[in-house]
Amino acid sequence: MPLAMKPSTRVPFIDLRARYAGVKTEVDAAMARVLESADFTLGVELERFETAFAEYVGVRFAVGVSSGTDALELALRASGIGPGDEVIAPANTFVATGEAIVTVGADLRLADVDPHTFNMDPTAVQSLITPRTKAIIPVHLYGQPADMDAIGGLARQNGLTVIEDCAQSHGAKWRGKKTGGFGHAACFSFYPAKNLGAFGDAGAVVTNDEQVADKIRMLRHHGQKGKNEHLLIGGTRRLDTLQAAVLGAMLPSLDHWNEARRRAARTYEELFAGMKGVDVPYCSPLADAVYHLFVIQAEDRDELRRILTSRGIDTGVHYPVPLHRQPAFRYLECLDSQVPVATRLSERILSLPMYPELTRQQIEYVVDAVKDWLRDRGSC
Repeated sequence: MPLAMKPSTRVPFIDLRARYAGVKTEVDAAMARVLESADFTLGVELERFETAFAEYVGVRFAVGVSSGTDALELALRASGIGPGDEVIAPANTFVATGEAIVTVGADLRLADVDPHTFNMDPTAVQSLITPRTKAIIPVHLYGQPADMDAIGGLARQNGLTVIEDCAQSHGAKWRGKKTGGFGHAACFSFYPAKNLGAFGDAGAVVTNDEQVADKIRMLRHHGQKGKNEHLLIGGTRRLDTLQAAVLGAMLPSLDHWNEARRRAARTYEELFAGMKGVDVPYCSPLADAVYHLFVIQAEDRDELRRILTSRGIDTGVHYPVPLHRQPAFRYLECLDSQVPVATRLSERILSLPMYPELTRQQIEYVVDAVKDWLRDRGSC
């Protein structure tokens, strides 16, 4: 019988309490070390996390900053991107990607996305390159790596800088190599809901370029190179030691959590198999996705979301308004016809519950609710 769980059952979109419970001992001990040392800014735990995270990604340097948005902005500034330059980013992404480009004074150019992976379409990128183009920001959306073979090839052919947006791809791989290791620099968010999440806003830039790492260290701390020696106009963009300690305590669990997400994704795929009216995520055979989000496509998405909510199932839409339709970016005069895939996806995509602790019973409840909705519509 469908919907075997009690009608009063709630399936949360993410369960951060469960995550904390699984690492409580390690996290509490790490936080206690910081509190006892009173080493709250640019402390030892930050240095330890930066070293460990760089090693995890497979790069030489990681620099902790205050958010993923700041990571993008500082990576652009450290790479010499500014007024007069053009930067290409996908139309289907969180606003922070475009925001960072505009904040440094560069011109944002929006590329359409691939209809299967939802990531930046390399063909669309190629058509946007001009003499003023200086950088490409591929976003590894929903935890699936972008096509770094094609994007990297375009960058090399045209002398462009690649800055990866890895805000949703902690631990994901393209051809066996982790995201974050393909570009001139890469930017991570550790917002609490991420695959590796802090207890507040947090981020990092990773790179193999020592000059970029040094510049970001200065930019995050008032442009300071040494005590009272300010070489650049910077700001306060530091990752505080307490958040770094939390992240360092959680990092050893990241691969385990990612594998649990993959199992949950496989369960969804198994239960949705053969169901007409719903498209499940496509994963490239060259990619090892980490399913930050599990995003399906359906007609009448908003009605389906309303039905799921009535059954106690939390959902999300990432993202209902593509960048070219956001009021802040209307000045770009980018039409729906220029990014048709991103526009169409924004009307169909729905993010289902996804987190490491999600049980098979919960997934069955979600899928049965979708199936009932399709049956009522005559689609199943």
